[in-house]
Amino acid sequence: MSEALGLLETTGLTATLVAVDVMEKAAGVRLIQCELNDFYGVVTKLAGSVAAVATAIAAGRAAAERMNGQPIATVIPRSDAEAMRAIISPQEYNPLIQQDVVFFPNYQAAGNETRPAAMESDMSQDTSFALGLIETQGFTAVFEAIDTACKAANVEVVGKEKLGGGYVTVIIRGDLSAVTAAVEAGKAKVEGLGKLIAAHVIARPSATALAILPK
Repeated sequence: MSEALGLLETTGLTATLVAVDVMEKAAGVRLIQCELNDFYGVVTKLAGSVAAVATAIAAGRAAAERMNGQPIATVIPRSDAEAMRAIISPQEYNPLIQQDVVFFPNYQAAGNETRPAAMESDMSQDTSFALGLIETQGFTAVFEAIDTACKAANVEVVGKEKLGGGYVTVIIRGDLSAVTAAVEAGKAKVEGLGKLIAAHVIARPSATALAILPK
């Protein structure tokens, strides 16, 4: 592989999506895939020039640290072709959590025929568009939180992802003000029902952040 390879591993899906968004906005890199591990974590794999990957990884790591994602990161300037057979994973389904554990960016699902060069999706160009994430340890907490969030504002549920260990993330989208209100309302309902891992709003999400969302 002639390109540099960047690896960023975080705890929690919210920290990962925030980092993916920040990394695309920071430098011209290409997301290869995100892969769940068995300990509430996700490793993000991206490629590009050494300078671009280093810039992106530094920005993503800083963002994940702010999200308490306990990030571990490295940049491999030129990865070995044989090693890439172990680093890049095929599509994999985990029957225990009943979902895929390797996420490939799907730009068509995000509203793009192909990924536009240095351009975000039509939805992300709308300054009022946002994604909201509520992540808990415990199903009861996240179910109560999302019900409260949807009652608080006009938002759409994009999907739900499980990382194992009781970690569950629900993702919503809509107008920035509505998403912000919904996330704040939902977050307040978690206490006493479970552990809040993260609650965050991504304003003007990047094309790659949209493309990696749950199906």
